[in-house]
Amino acid sequence: MSKNISLIGVPSDIGASDRGACMGPEALRVAGLAEELMDLGFAVKDTGNLYGPKNPENPPENGYRHLKENVIWSKNIQEAVFSEIHDGNLPITLGGDHAMSIGSIAAIARHCADQKKKLCVIWIDAHADFNTCDTSPSGNIHGMPVAVAAGYGPKELLAIGHKVPMVDAPDIYQVGIRSVDKHEKELVVEAGVVVYDMRCIDEIGMRETMHQILKEVEEKDACLHVSFDVDSLDPTIAPGVATTIPGGLTYREAQLCMEMIHDSGRMISLDIMEINPALDKQNGTAKLAVDLTTSLFGRQIFQPNRHNRKK
Repeated sequence: MSKNISLIGVPSDIGASDRGACMGPEALRVAGLAEELMDLGFAVKDTGNLYGPKNPENPPENGYRHLKENVIWSKNIQEAVFSEIHDGNLPITLGGDHAMSIGSIAAIARHCADQKKKLCVIWIDAHADFNTCDTSPSGNIHGMPVAVAAGYGPKELLAIGHKVPMVDAPDIYQVGIRSVDKHEKELVVEAGVVVYDMRCIDEIGMRETMHQILKEVEEKDACLHVSFDVDSLDPTIAPGVATTIPGGLTYREAQLCMEMIHDSGRMISLDIMEINPALDKQNGTAKLAVDLTTSLFGRQIFQPNRHNRKK
């Protein structure tokens, strides 16, 4: 993991129906993300916010809402994220709605291809985000980024990647899923995405979930991109999101997930997505996201396995 972090603000809610996620980057800054990471010994550069089209709030057209505008945002993100990781920095994309991850995954996949490294994605979310124009009930592109990364979607978005697919579907691991549209589910299964939904986590626990995922990532000798949608958390602890779904990850489940990803040493980039300050309480959701991010970057109370001492 690089000790140099670049924060890239993406103030856009153009991929969603509800407004407000465009304020997410500033909420994370106010919650002290840069300062917390610096306290852990990282050098943090805030590159500011990217620019793109304003949200026209139009209805879907040919099954997609704001396709042209999403393409522009995704291209801008791809260029910015690639520039930072190419320079040896670890980019953190501050969203913004989750459609913005199309650009960040395109950049990381391109970088890994240049380095002849395999890429795996851990997608922490309440939703599978694997819709297409044929399966989406809303046409919102924030419900489509995983599908686009895996090669399903309009040619305009697919062309942002260095190849199609950007990432092979079996190299995408989803954690915390609990809301999937009927025909979207069929696509996920057909594509071969690896899904650990909330029932699975209830049955085997977060420790075993992450052990299985990270063991496969290690066997593939892959780099990791982590895409963290804050609606993966239970809305009782993270109300500041537009798409609240009951039964989400608890604080401890999410923290263990982050700690184990850190311990793997394989993460090279991160998205923090879908914080909506307009729906939050005293910026509490952003503060929680910052707290979990520090676990992802190595904050620990004690070293793990300290009780496994030889007698």
